[in-house]
Amino acid sequence: MEMPQVKISSARRVAHLDMDAFFASVELLRYPQLRGFPVVIGGRGEPPLKRSDGSYAFARLGDYVGRGVVTTSTYEARKFGVFSAMGMMKAARLAPDAILLPANFAAYRDYSRRFKQAVASVAPQIEDRGIDEIYIDLTEHDEPDALLGNRIKQAVRDATGLSCSIAIAPNKLLAKIGSDLDKPDGLTLLTMDDVPRRIWPLPASRINGIGPKSARKLSDLGIETVGQLAAASPALLQAHFGLRYARWLLRVAHGQDERPVVTYSEPKSISRETTFERDLDVVQDRARLSEIFTGLCEQLEGDLKRKQVTGRTVGIKLRFADFRTVTRDFTLDRDVADAQSIRAAAGQCLKRVSFEDRIRLLGVRVSNLRTGSTAPDALQLNLLD
Repeated sequence: MEMPQVKISSARRVAHLDMDAFFASVELLRYPQLRGFPVVIGGRGEPPLKRSDGSYAFARLGDYVGRGVVTTSTYEARKFGVFSAMGMMKAARLAPDAILLPANFAAYRDYSRRFKQAVASVAPQIEDRGIDEIYIDLTEHDEPDALLGNRIKQAVRDATGLSCSIAIAPNKLLAKIGSDLDKPDGLTLLTMDDVPRRIWPLPASRINGIGPKSARKLSDLGIETVGQLAAASPALLQAHFGLRYARWLLRVAHGQDERPVVTYSEPKSISRETTFERDLDVVQDRARLSEIFTGLCEQLEGDLKRKQVTGRTVGIKLRFADFRTVTRDFTLDRDVADAQSIRAAAGQCLKRVSFEDRIRLLGVRVSNLRTGSTAPDALQLNLLD
């Protein structure tokens, strides 16, 4: 296999913006006295108790008991090895004195909307990649990279009071890697000439698309860094990864990426789910399950209205205490977008599930989406009650 030749347009300018420790930073706006301390966000506990003198009684991570996972952590907590998606009990062993705050997703969504609107006021060609990150196509802008990047960063700070890290590069691949190089509050400018100096020394796993399994296989071949991957034998990579993935590995190792910034895409489905602090019994915890299910459906209604879409297929997701996961779908003869109709259709899905164990996760999904339609009157069906 020969090294694939890809024509790279030097005129492209793509930025990747990543909010710095986003959820934690939003919480620090509410509790500025916690700045500089290790803070962990996660679980479903109560918010801090406000004392009569105006101070707060904050929970400590070491006192946590449950099966929750860390949503995010401040940079001070990360020094102890506490990162997002880590089990809370493990995090408690690493940093027992860290402050524990419950997640407040309504606030995070609000600040997400604010920072994206602020960026759009400067550079409107945005690809939304999640609650705390976006790509921006800057190709048509005439300002120098440093000036434009700082102007975007200041717009975000003015709108939210938060910092972000931005990288501007010839493509999405390098911009994504670059935004993590100078965190927090970084501005990184990369060209193709910077690839050997700034990208090749990095671990191969820093490339988005090289997951843990692939990284282990590369390590077994003696390939640890991006530079070693760039210098690897094409035949060796093809023998272990197949032709298509081997070609991709060589392209990205040389900093090549032709993906466009996609400013709009139709959502395929919208879902909401929650993992419980303890396993719930379908009989003994019937009222609690019904309350949670209703809440998920109401959240979905809000999501559908914001995206101005309706859906014809409603699905559920259940994960039991033994980690067995079950999904069911129910397709209606008309589009729905209101919580009551979603709840009713989800109830039809539940009737096709055998509840032989306690439930640890519950989710609701609406798919088969389309825009511009209005949901009819709600179906009159029951769900968990």
